[in-house]
Amino acid sequence: MAATMHDVSRLAGVSIKTVSNVINDYPYVREETRRKVLDAIETLGYTPNLSARSLRSGRTNVISLMIPDLRNAYFAELADSVMRAAAERGLAVLIEQFGDDRQHEIDVLRQPRARMVDGVLYSVLALDQGDVDLIAELTTPVVLLGDRNFSTPRDHVTMRNAEGAKAATEHLLRSGRRRVAAFGAHPGEDIGSAALRLEGYRQALEEAGIPFDESLVVPVGSWHRRNGAEGMRDFLATGTAFDGLVAFNDAIALGALRVLQESGLRVPEDVAVMGFDDIDETQYSMPTLSTIDPGREEIARIAVDLLIRRIEAGSQVFVPEEIAVPFRLVERESTRVDANLPAT
Repeated sequence: MAATMHDVSRLAGVSIKTVSNVINDYPYVREETRRKVLDAIETLGYTPNLSARSLRSGRTNVISLMIPDLRNAYFAELADSVMRAAAERGLAVLIEQFGDDRQHEIDVLRQPRARMVDGVLYSVLALDQGDVDLIAELTTPVVLLGDRNFSTPRDHVTMRNAEGAKAATEHLLRSGRRRVAAFGAHPGEDIGSAALRLEGYRQALEEAGIPFDESLVVPVGSWHRRNGAEGMRDFLATGTAFDGLVAFNDAIALGALRVLQESGLRVPEDVAVMGFDDIDETQYSMPTLSTIDPGREEIARIAVDLLIRRIEAGSQVFVPEEIAVPFRLVERESTRVDANLPAT
């Protein structure tokens, strides 16, 4: 049978109240007594009843992370970063994924579990300005993640999408590339990662005095490796000349990299390739992939800290914060060429 609080009390030689005080981190317990109780808990393998604790304290010490898709390496690594940041603050993380279906995203946001945790970190994908009321009506503290740039009464932690894509494009232009493709566009999108990264790409071309060429903007639907491979096959079939590629995330860059090499194009000699996200796999591809590190660890840490602040503030009114973390450009083999770059 599972050990009970009574068992811990008897073994430690203290009252049940004292055991409860230790379990709930009550500060006014002598260190010797606390150690006796903790030793008894370890010896017996006692597990506190978290449901009962939450009823007494009003807190579950659990937060929810709502993200689109764990198959996307960026979100998987973001989840890892959030879980480690939360663990440092004594919190567990419940992960919910909603895919790329707008209605499913709304359903996940409205489900009862979103109200059974202390707070929610929510990476918005398909919602827009017309859905602000849906986000505002949540009674649970919420911090928004990601790139859907619209006004809400919630804190928002994001990356510098346009600036990062601009830096990636400038990196290729500085190496002598002049026909740089923007890979991963979502035609008709006004907000979100694809729109912001396309804007950064355009800004880099404009400042370099290079005309924007619509034929170099390559749509890619979902941002997974297979979509990158399919998108590159379709782009090569058009016969459009290009010598550089700014992929809007690392997964589609890796898919494109495989197809480029299958087609006999050398990377970076014939086509230099930049990614975005700095997922772990980019360090082990052939060649290793240059990319933009958007500050994922910092995003996770700031978001968890902000959420804890809102949880502890309760119903206190606050001014929402908008925080965009710094990025850095990581140069690897896919853009690193000899000084004797062929003329273009």
